[in-house]
Amino acid sequence: MGLKWDQAEELAEVLAENHPGLNPLDARFTDLRQWVIDLDEFDDNREGSTEAKLEAIQMAWHEIYKEENEDDTE
Repeated sequence: MGLKWDQAEELAEVLAENHPGLNPLDARFTDLRQWVIDLDEFDDNREGSTEAKLEAIQMAWHEIYKEENEDDTE
């Protein structure tokens, strides 16, 4: 069973692996949507994304990004 739009944390983890070093707050929702759809692990309706779901994915990814880059702020 693949990943669905509602699995923001899981999608964020895969996106963080696929786009290392990218601050997700710099990503446009159109790009984010396409990156999710292009994931091998993604198995949901392509048209099922909403702004709220994309924002949840972006915020979950941002938490990962902050953890991975916290040393850079010192």
